Amino acid sequence: MTVHPMKKRDLLSLADLDINEIQMLFQRAAELKRSLKEGRSARTLEGRTLGMLFEKPSTRTRVSFEVGMYQLGGHALFLSSKEIQLGRGETISDSARVLSRYLDALMIRTFAHENAETLARFSTVPVINGLSDHFHPCQILADLFTYQEKRGPLTGRKVAFIGDGNNMAHSWILASTKVGCDLTLACPINYDPDPRVLNLAQQQRKISGAGSITLTRNPREAVANADLVVTDTWISMGQEQEQQRRLRAFHGFQVDQSLMREAKKDALFMHCLPAHREEEVTSEVLDGEQSVVWDEAENRLHVQKAILEWLIRGHC
Repeated sequence: MTVHPMKKRDLLSLADLDINEIQMLFQRAAELKRSLKEGRSARTLEGRTLGMLFEKPSTRTRVSFEVGMYQLGGHALFLSSKEIQLGRGETISDSARVLSRYLDALMIRTFAHENAETLARFSTVPVINGLSDHFHPCQILADLFTYQEKRGPLTGRKVAFIGDGNNMAHSWILASTKVGCDLTLACPINYDPDPRVLNLAQQQRKISGAGSITLTRNPREAVANADLVVTDTWISMGQEQEQQRRLRAFHGFQVDQSLMREAKKDALFMHCLPAHREEEVTSEVLDGEQSVVWDEAENRLHVQKAILEWLIRGHC
């Protein structure tokens, strides 16, 4: 029988979490990762089911959630929007009402963030944003966890984000207000983050009192003395028709070894993947000693298992 938590929680962006909840998730993710390495697997979601609603294709999101549910003793259902009634005109609100009767949680990977918000509003089970055009909370939590695993907390450290003011930039903006890191974003003209996200971060800062945010057009200025350098693809899904215009706009914003030398000697490099080698990042950096992209990708699995436990059971 499907058992729902007494009070439903959703994870649509980092604004839905406080720093204590983030650290609680990280502690549990570390425990789950250690257990798996030791050949033990927690079966905390035995008999529970996750519905995975995809409007965008995926590698890491689909595999990590599906494997995560399996390792926790549960089951994950892949629901392509082209193969269920959403593809024939059923509203998200109606789908949410029906799917809530069958499932213990829903994960959506979508284009418009409003789709995730609507799903959460009409669902009676927890909803996880697996990615939207505005936010990527599971990825940013994996990134924060990976840095903490390698170097300790990001509090007081400098993060440089180079490139498009997209969903990952937005997620780092909110992260800076949660963990208290100083964030500098270098974006080309006309590719700044959404002002609404910057305003939301200002509201969050009033609560936490930490985390500065600086915008610049100069990647070297952004990377100077940084503890962590982050980039993302210049051309996301749905933007293929803008390819040539974007390649021209982002000229000079590539993360190469010369740019990495502006950061601290022990600075790390992150990319949420997939990477377009020799566009936003060179292979020399992506495969280099400062890169932690493969650990970052693996940690999606462990952090998301902690998220699933917390939302479905009501605790980790």
